[in-house]
Amino acid sequence: MKTRITELLGCKYPLIQGGMAWIAESTLAAAVSNAGGVGLIAGGSAPIDYLRDQIRKCKELTDKPFGVNIMLMSPNAEDLAQLCIDEKVAVVTTGAGNPGKFIPAWKEAGIKVIPVIPSVALARRMEKAGADAVVAEGTESGGHIGENTTMCLVPQVVDAVEIPVIAAGGIADGRGVAASFMLGAEGVQIGTRFLASEECQIHPTFKELVIKAKDTDNVVTGRYTGHPCRNIKTKFAKMLASGEKDGSLTPEQFEEVTLGSLRKAVQDGNVEEGSFLCGLIAGMINDVKPCKDIIEEMMEQAEKLLAK
Repeated sequence: MKTRITELLGCKYPLIQGGMAWIAESTLAAAVSNAGGVGLIAGGSAPIDYLRDQIRKCKELTDKPFGVNIMLMSPNAEDLAQLCIDEKVAVVTTGAGNPGKFIPAWKEAGIKVIPVIPSVALARRMEKAGADAVVAEGTESGGHIGENTTMCLVPQVVDAVEIPVIAAGGIADGRGVAASFMLGAEGVQIGTRFLASEECQIHPTFKELVIKAKDTDNVVTGRYTGHPCRNIKTKFAKMLASGEKDGSLTPEQFEEVTLGSLRKAVQDGNVEEGSFLCGLIAGMINDVKPCKDIIEEMMEQAEKLLAK
């Protein structure tokens, strides 16, 4: 499956792994890159020394292209932007903001810049700012979300820009990949499916929740804080949603209660206080496999469907 994305990124398959905070580290990123996709290390708000170490570990584990995801609302975004230049990272994806001020320096350093966008307007702004491609991410995704669906967002973004578009949100098998290509995308970003990969370093409880999830085991919390997130429906997530709905949790209390909750989910498997961020497609995921098997099965299925 050769597209402008495989040419741009120098990869076998037009697939990038989602930059999931606290989840996407060197082991997972390298496994995805070695399997023919492009793995990402999540920047989040992690210390710069830790991220430098993760980038260097990834270089030891793969000689294929990989990238870093930068959450622009993070307090250390500027330091991380410079770290990507210093460490000669091949690809940077961005979320939660406008990376316009960083793009010239990244481009000068030879870094491919791919912002994640929730709207046509931001896609156009990113193209004008010099982005190499954009990820059009629908509300089906796990973690921080916009309101437009993948099915509606992707074709509108494809029609609005000349640069390649990568579809994200609700893609976990070859049918989702093929559908994305029919909408005009030239690549896909996969997050939730890789939670149930052998190389993903999350707590076993997190993987078990993903595998056992039904189509309705999902809830969005935090809309009234301005930072809505999609989670697996646990007792903690339902408490947050209820407190938001009936006003028993103020936005300030919500932020206080959820502080550190993602780490508690990823590292501790703490279902009482952890936020298990996960996409709507989890109901389709029923087993844990190596990244190589996931990617090859997905792409083989997509190729057969598109050939029809």
